[in-house]
Amino acid sequence: RRKQLENLLRCYEEHESAIISALDADLRRPKQESLIVETEFMKNDIKHILYHLDDWVKSDKVWLIIMRVSLVLIALFLLEQPSKSFVNLMDDVQIYNDPFGVVLVIGAWNYPLQLLLVPVASAIAAGNCVVIKPSEIAANCAKFIADVIPKYLDNDCYPVVCGGPAETAELLNQRFDYIFYTGSTRVGKIIHAAANKYLTPTTLELGGKSPCYIDKSVELRTAAKRILWGKLINCGQTCIAPDYILCSKEVQEKFIAEAKEVLKEWYGENIQSSPDLSRVINANNFQRLLGLMKSGRVAVGGNYDVSERYIEPTILVDVKATDPIMEEEIFGPILPIFNVENAYDAIKFINAREKPLVIYVFSNSNKLIKEFRSNTTSGGFCSNETIMHCGVDVLPFGGVGMSGMGSYHGKYGFDTFTHKKSCLGKNLSALGEKLASARYPPYSDSKGSLLSFLLRKRRPLPNLHLSHLLAVGLGVGLTVLTNYYLQVRK
Repeated sequence: RRKQLENLLRCYEEHESAIISALDADLRRPKQESLIVETEFMKNDIKHILYHLDDWVKSDKVWLIIMRVSLVLIALFLLEQPSKSFVNLMDDVQIYNDPFGVVLVIGAWNYPLQLLLVPVASAIAAGNCVVIKPSEIAANCAKFIADVIPKYLDNDCYPVVCGGPAETAELLNQRFDYIFYTGSTRVGKIIHAAANKYLTPTTLELGGKSPCYIDKSVELRTAAKRILWGKLINCGQTCIAPDYILCSKEVQEKFIAEAKEVLKEWYGENIQSSPDLSRVINANNFQRLLGLMKSGRVAVGGNYDVSERYIEPTILVDVKATDPIMEEEIFGPILPIFNVENAYDAIKFINAREKPLVIYVFSNSNKLIKEFRSNTTSGGFCSNETIMHCGVDVLPFGGVGMSGMGSYHGKYGFDTFTHKKSCLGKNLSALGEKLASARYPPYSDSKGSLLSFLLRKRRPLPNLHLSHLLAVGLGVGLTVLTNYYLQVRK
């Protein structure tokens, strides 16, 4: 596993320029964005796995405490097994990490490398074989994956399969031990239905309409920058982009004023000529977005160029809850604002719709942020920031309800592709058999009482970290003895 992951990391490092070029060809992605959200993200993901893989694969957690006591180096190993009940005190109780087997990973076109190869790395780390299916829509990135990845990974264990809907359908007719899909909710339903044939466990990383509430207490310039960056990175083609804003009319007017200045600061007077704004992936999505722009009234932007698949960053106001733009995921540089009177109305509006992939709240009130976090359900939650929670490798990333199922990133990715096998080991000693014999016929009241005593659930002792205290005490004791010995010798 480690060798394959090291090879994959070497692939990223040796072909960084080719990766950036492929992303530019498919999405006209600025180099800085590609570095942040693709190459550096993937490299750091594998490094994180490699740093922790030895610990993750163990069936038991082993804590190593090393203390330097004067000239003495002490290593104390402490075995931490799953908490055992009284009846299992003499038994070996373990959770063994089993790979599922052969995994199918289907990537998405909007982040065609990251959203494919990050779960692939997690599946490799967990010990699985992986069929790698890139999105055919990002054709240049798919070609890169098909041409380059087989040079670094074992082709028998990690084949790359390219193609469109027909090839994907044929793959889904095969029997896999796990399926991991990133993409639209519509296709996610098809994947899930296909997985039901063999009851194949599935992770679906989907999308949805992620709301962003702005409270009047915030410093709007900073809030506007963070919201617009989250919306416009990759030209809005991001599953966790702020899909729409909820705020009062008063905040709306101030936000629009700030947004105009921010956009001018970032992209200049002629936004279309800026090298820092990506383009819509293809003509179909471009026309879909133009249809959505007919909702409400344009307050900022609204211009477009069919020949370049360019859409100017656009803010819409006076939208209705029933407008098309408020009913489907936008996936483009268009940001509608829906007016609410207060936070309570915003929470009510969010809860009346499908559970989003993430909820964003901008407020200086910790109480208000807590109200949103406690009274809504979403895959993730982010306050006073957008997008960045996705890059925290100690947090699980995934949706809930129509925005997906399952999660990954870091240890959560390893666990996603791992079957936790419950293992109980007993010996055949006379004492153990004597205690266990109470379960055998003929039954009696005395046997029942003994079994009741052995099986009774007991309140756990408080976690006093006795093992750590013992280690510290041992270290202090040895320090005292060493100092005493050195004094005597003097």
